[in-house]
Amino acid sequence: MSNLPSHVAIIMDGNGRWAKKKGAARIFGHRNAITAVRDCTEFCAEKEIKYLTLYAFSTENWSRPKEEVKGLMMLLVSTIKDELPTLQKNNVRLKAIGDLSLLPDKTQNSLNKAIEHTSTNTGLTLILALNYSGRWDITQAMKKIAKSIEVGELSANQLDENIISNYMDTSGVPDPELLIRTSGEMRISNFLLWQMAYTELFFTDVLWPDFRKAHLDEAISSYQKRERRFGMTSEQVKI
Repeated sequence: MSNLPSHVAIIMDGNGRWAKKKGAARIFGHRNAITAVRDCTEFCAEKEIKYLTLYAFSTENWSRPKEEVKGLMMLLVSTIKDELPTLQKNNVRLKAIGDLSLLPDKTQNSLNKAIEHTSTNTGLTLILALNYSGRWDITQAMKKIAKSIEVGELSANQLDENIISNYMDTSGVPDPELLIRTSGEMRISNFLLWQMAYTELFFTDVLWPDFRKAHLDEAISSYQKRERRFGMTSEQVKI
C-alpha cells in the first residue's frame, strides 16, 4: 500500500483484435471491455487511488467505420446508465475531458447526468477522455490564454507551467504518475501530452477486454519499484 500513484491513466487498447480472435465484429470487443473498466475502477477505489483517467475515444477515432462509431456512442450511453448505481455505491465521482460538444446529444445528456449525480462523491475521481487528444488540449489552452491576454486578464510575462496547466482541460487534476497501455503497442497516441512529462510508462501485451485487477496490480507494483528522479541524481532523491 506504500508509494501508490495518486493518478493512473490507461490507454484501453485491443478491443478490435480481441473480437477478431473470437470471429466477431469489433463492437463485440468494445462490449466485453466494460468488465475491464469496472474491474480497474473498483481496484482504484479499493486502494484509495485518487484519480483514474481512461482514454475512451480520441479525436482520431471519428475516422473509424461509421457503424463502429455509432455502436460505441450507443454503448457509452447504456454503460453510463447501467454503471451509475455502482459508481454511487463506491463513492466514485465521474468527470470527462475532451471536446464534448461534438458528441451526439444523447451521449452528452447521459454523460452530463452521471457527472451531476456523482458530483458530491468524495472517493475516486474517474475521468473519461472523450473526443480528446493531447494536441487538441494544448491548442484549446493556447486559445484561452491568448484571449485572456487580449482582454487584459493575463500578461505574457505571467505565463509559467502552472498557469498553462490551469488552462488545460485537466485543470485541477494532478498529472498522472503512471500510464498503462494494453495490447502490446508502445506509444502514447496523442494522450495527455502536456501532463505526461514525467509519467512512468507501463506496457502490457494483454488485450484490454482481458485486463483485470491482477494486471493493474502488476503495473502498480512495477511503478513502486521505480525511482522517480525528475532530473536529479539518485543521491539527491534519497536526501
